[in-house]
Amino acid sequence: MSNDKPSIEHQSPGDALCSTGPGAPYLSTWESLQRHNVPKWYMDAKFGIFIHWGVASVPAFQNEWYPKWMYIKGKPAYKHHLKTFGSHKVFGYKDFIPQFTMNKFDAGQWAELFKRSGARYVVPVAEHHDGFAMYDYGGSDWTSLKMGPKRDLVGELAEAVRARSLHLGVSSHRAYNWRFFTYNDEFDTVDPANAGLYSRPHMPKEPADKPFLENWLERSVELVDKYQPELVWFDWCIGWPEFEPYRRRFAAHYYNQAARLGREVIINYKEEDFAPGAGVWDIERGQLDELREDFWQTDTSVCRQSWSYTHDPEYKSSRSLIHDLVDIVSKNGCLLLNIGPRPDGSIPDEQQRILFEIGDWLETHGEAIYKTRPWKVFGEGPTRIKAGAFQEKDGHEFTPNDIRFTQQGDVIYATVLGVPVDRRVLIRSMASGLRLISGYIDMVDFLGHREKIHWEQTEDGLRVQLPDTLPSDVAIVLKVTTRPLEVPKRIADNQ
Repeated sequence: MSNDKPSIEHQSPGDALCSTGPGAPYLSTWESLQRHNVPKWYMDAKFGIFIHWGVASVPAFQNEWYPKWMYIKGKPAYKHHLKTFGSHKVFGYKDFIPQFTMNKFDAGQWAELFKRSGARYVVPVAEHHDGFAMYDYGGSDWTSLKMGPKRDLVGELAEAVRARSLHLGVSSHRAYNWRFFTYNDEFDTVDPANAGLYSRPHMPKEPADKPFLENWLERSVELVDKYQPELVWFDWCIGWPEFEPYRRRFAAHYYNQAARLGREVIINYKEEDFAPGAGVWDIERGQLDELREDFWQTDTSVCRQSWSYTHDPEYKSSRSLIHDLVDIVSKNGCLLLNIGPRPDGSIPDEQQRILFEIGDWLETHGEAIYKTRPWKVFGEGPTRIKAGAFQEKDGHEFTPNDIRFTQQGDVIYATVLGVPVDRRVLIRSMASGLRLISGYIDMVDFLGHREKIHWEQTEDGLRVQLPDTLPSDVAIVLKVTTRPLEVPKRIADNQ
């Protein structure tokens, strides 16, 4: 084990792990942690890249839960494993590790791709449920530095991301490792030599014990101390009762560490795992149907059925992802979009194409996304989102009658999710009688189009005639510049 590993011995669960003391801004209480502010860089960024990489990409069957399902009799993954790889006792999940080579991984090329996509932050998975750390964790041999690639993958990517002025986050899915695997004498999971990967054998519903909880905290602290991420994303399970004091201790340590270093950081959490305001709420594969006062995040994947690489992916279109990004941002959220690299470290061409197409749209229309804040209403139109996690499976398809709003200063951006057949746009939320606009409309421009366009504000709404040539058929952005009534433009120009 590394000598610089933080020690957590002799500390009570209520303490804030080596980060409290005179002058420390945060205690390990929810009341104290709720005073933490969401970083401005994060609220400005709007779009990030999530990366599910790891050993599960070697079998590439179904999804990243293969290591769990391969040990559950009757599951397709169990049958597939027996047929393809043989006995679970002879060839278990651990035996895929040598094939996880990452020999084509080029952190610089990845970071360039992410920057080209228009993303402003990058969140690699530091450790998934399978217990294999993708970083240099000093307390285990089951890491990418000591097995498989024999490289500090998170460390390499962190350096490349920061060199391109992107913000670094990391995710931890470690908590569910306790309940991820099945222990059976027919499996290699019961071998004590493998406990560092599979955790020690225990009953299925047994709560995580103190050694596991202390180790979870140790791993989390070492991760942020060593790599200094600006965001930490936690998967579910840290909400289990036994994690309650430990997640508070980690949050206090992380926020206090950042305060000492003069850095702005944030924690993402799911469900009700943190007290409101102590971090930013994340919705997995789902969105909201209304504007939320507190900043929030959606995490989803370019692939419909998996987060990690599989042999038979079903990809979403860049068009649908751009529409979702616009909708999410209009409701005071941000989008964390996942990709799944191959086990050799290459990113499939189709995933790259999706990112390039999102980047092309943002290059022209990003002014309506980055650094914006919600308007008085998030939008208008017929399409309604089914709110909540895991609701995207029901599907929704936006139309040119769906319009979403953001604002920045005196400018309101109206993003039309498609192109009307008659090339006429009516924005009912900007009708003269509604008084949603404080002042008057001075100018209407169209991002990606230099020439003047015809527009008029009526009692029905703001009417705009689109030109024949458009910069995109995915979504178009009208830039509505307003002026306060007390300083009419014609008077200001004559002074």
